[in-house]
Amino acid sequence: MKINKIKINSYGKLKEKEIEFKKGINIVYGHNEAGKSTLINFIINSFYGISKNKRGKEISDYDKYKPWLGEDFSGKVEYELDNKQKFEIYRDFNKKNPKIYNENMEDISKQFNIDKNKGNEFFYEQTKIDEDLFLSTLAINQNEVKLESPAQNFLIQKIANLAQTGDDSVSFKRIIDRINRRQLDEIGTDRSREKPINILERNIQELKTEKQKLDKYVNLKYEFDEEEKFLYDKIQSLEYENNFLREKKLLSENEKIENEKIKIKENLIKTNSENLNVLNEKIKKLINKNDSVYEKNFKIKEIEKYKLKKLKIFLIFIFIILIIMNILQFIYLKDTKIRYTFLLTIPTFLVLYLFLMLYKNHKIKSKEKIEKNDAKKINIELTSLENERKIINDNVNNLKKELEEIKNEYIKKNKFENEKIKNKYKNKIEEEKINNIIEIKDLKNINLEIEQKQKIIDDRKLELRYLDLDKRNVDEQLDNLSKIEEDLLNNNEKLSNLNNINKSMNLAKEVLAKSYEKMKNSVTPKVTENLSNNISKITDGKYNKAIINEDDGLIVELENSDYVSVNRLSIGTIDQLYLSLRLSMIDELSEEKVPILLDETFAFYDDERLKNILLFLNNEFSNRQIILFTCTNREKEILKGTDVEFNYISL
Repeated sequence: MKINKIKINSYGKLKEKEIEFKKGINIVYGHNEAGKSTLINFIINSFYGISKNKRGKEISDYDKYKPWLGEDFSGKVEYELDNKQKFEIYRDFNKKNPKIYNENMEDISKQFNIDKNKGNEFFYEQTKIDEDLFLSTLAINQNEVKLESPAQNFLIQKIANLAQTGDDSVSFKRIIDRINRRQLDEIGTDRSREKPINILERNIQELKTEKQKLDKYVNLKYEFDEEEKFLYDKIQSLEYENNFLREKKLLSENEKIENEKIKIKENLIKTNSENLNVLNEKIKKLINKNDSVYEKNFKIKEIEKYKLKKLKIFLIFIFIILIIMNILQFIYLKDTKIRYTFLLTIPTFLVLYLFLMLYKNHKIKSKEKIEKNDAKKINIELTSLENERKIINDNVNNLKKELEEIKNEYIKKNKFENEKIKNKYKNKIEEEKINNIIEIKDLKNINLEIEQKQKIIDDRKLELRYLDLDKRNVDEQLDNLSKIEEDLLNNNEKLSNLNNINKSMNLAKEVLAKSYEKMKNSVTPKVTENLSNNISKITDGKYNKAIINEDDGLIVELENSDYVSVNRLSIGTIDQLYLSLRLSMIDELSEEKVPILLDETFAFYDDERLKNILLFLNNEFSNRQIILFTCTNREKEILKGTDVEFNYISL
């Protein structure tokens, strides 16, 4: 793996900074406080995230490097894995997770595991190196060449584990000790008394005894359940019947209302019919009256005509006599004066006759006029009565029609509603009971039946309540039984699991013992040889053999063949040996060739030691990218003098 390029927007004192790295050795030069350590911290925090916890420091990395003026607290790292896959990581340090892009600029952040505490673990998945291991081996500054006790123990433990088990996170000795402790603490033996297996066996026996006492409640529970079901079914059946009765009652009340409507219509018809009869009588009397008046007037008119006729005959007779007398007087009387005077009787008589005829005709006409007026009044009154009779008759016919429709609708609706409630309860109430309820017509009987059934329902519910109280007591006992059975099952499972775990642990110890011997014989020589070779080259042959183990830490062989702890040597030698320790682990950490970061690591090396370590790094780690941070030009001058190619970067 190699880092190709970094771009810092703002991180600590570094702002708007772009740096390109190359394969092999890269020297980053800068005066003190120029930002070399800040740059290393940016690279590490880009891969693993920045912490807001102090971790034993006076101030957390987040607070230390966060810009004061609110600049964009972010940056990007472009790197390439050994398989030539390229990635870009953009990290906003105010957020927990970065954005990860492949070489096609596709966001692949979700392809990696996201830990709720550590965030996106993309770099660990790619290299299998966690942050603690990275800081203990690949990132080295002058103050951390000699590992403090926790870091030293951490690295020594990983090397010892690797030598013993082939896995830097697994210690054989500790595993065996832990298995033995777990067997005793978590399982126990036949001779122990208060260990899990002993406690479980006692609990199982006690639970079996309790279970025998409570088994009798199972049958009692069954009996109560049967009785409860019977009462519940009975109550439900009675409630169905009562609901049916209530619906029947409502239907009967509606029938009563409909009957009242019918009765009102019938009363209206009766009233109108009576009015019609009265009106017919009036019309009949009026017709009779009209006939009587006509007959009376006819008789009077006939009498008057008869009288007029008689009067005419009488007057004609008188007129004839007068004519005869005038003829005679003209014959026998000679006095002209008398003769002509008597002759005047004829015109006088004619005038009288005319007057009498006119008077009589006028009288007859007056009577006819009175007769016509009387007839007209009677006809007007008769017409009015006829119209009134027609209206009443139409009303009667309409009322009869409406009554017929109401009756038909009522019969139809009543039949439908009866069928509806009958079908509604068909599958809930026995057919015989349904028919009996339908046959009840009187509302009083329906109300009485509802009251009786409600009393029975209340009695059954009271029985059910008492039964429920008894059942609760049984349920409590059955809950205890269920809990006991569950506890018994769990305890038996636990006992079985403990026995299986105990067998597994014994088998694991046996397999581990065989594996340990095989692994130790194959891995230990390789680790020891690699460490010894590095120490020999770094110390220019002064120390040729080094051993590291879990109990003694790092020890070296002196010229007199004695072994001594490195902590008893000089500071410069200790730095060389611990650097060798770190470097010896690098190839065992991961299959990925992760870059080595060295921050002022060789500040206290003399020129000879510095030249020796630079040549060692160039020769032994030519397949890795090395980024060396320094505030002097010694490294640059030495590499130039040895013709070693390097990339020089000035901050």
